[in-house]
Amino acid sequence: MPFRRPDRDPSRPVYVISVAASIVSVHPRTLRIYEEAGLICPARTPTNIRLYSENDVRRVLWIRHLTQNLGVNLAGVRVLFELEERLGTRILERLYTEGSSGEREAEESAERSPSTARSAAS
Repeated sequence: MPFRRPDRDPSRPVYVISVAASIVSVHPRTLRIYEEAGLICPARTPTNIRLYSENDVRRVLWIRHLTQNLGVNLAGVRVLFELEERLGTRILERLYTEGSSGEREAEESAERSPSTARSAAS
């Protein structure tokens, strides 16, 4: 994540859709799909241009992580966001740390016994 100045408000909408899409490396249509699914809600200018905040960008990064790395579909992402909001706990951070530690354990065990990993793959 880029350096944050202390005077910047992460909830302030500042990025137009093309800039926000390039920050998170997605097509602008993907951001529109996430909005239609109710996963993000960008601010709108009086001329109806979408503006994304740093918090919106962070949320898109979470959506991408959940869908690409953990195999969660968009409906599941919505449920996770709703649960996190209702319970007031950091469910997503826990999933991220558990997923990262699980990946590291799998890599370490594969490094220890490469012949087992090859035979399991066949």
